[in-house]
Amino acid sequence: MGSMAHRLADCVHAVSHLPQLGPAAVVAGWCTIVAFLLNSLVGAGFLLLIVERNRKCLDFTATVYIVHLFLCLIYGGLPSSVTWWLVNGICVAVMACVGEWLCIRRELREIPTRSSRASKLFISVC
Repeated sequence: MGSMAHRLADCVHAVSHLPQLGPAAVVAGWCTIVAFLLNSLVGAGFLLLIVERNRKCLDFTATVYIVHLFLCLIYGGLPSSVTWWLVNGICVAVMACVGEWLCIRRELREIPTRSSRASKLFISVC
């Protein structure tokens, strides 16, 4: 899930090291934030496929982002940027809420019955 965000971040990181560091750095930051938000929406779709229950969405989302935090700790230490914490907190909320919404929609779908013809006959007889 995070590979899309990392690939986009790598591309934007290459652009941000051009001679004009001002606007390119701002664009790189916003592109990374958008990539993280899109990644959380994709993660919500995976919640629908993998978890399938709305009660488990928050647990699975928290687990994914805790694993992400540990990988960040191993790779580069504790993130000190307030923006990093804010973006990841928003992404946890987006992934959990959208995932729960998708799972609830799936759970509330009408269950099709095979004997719809038989029920029509029963209704017409009564």
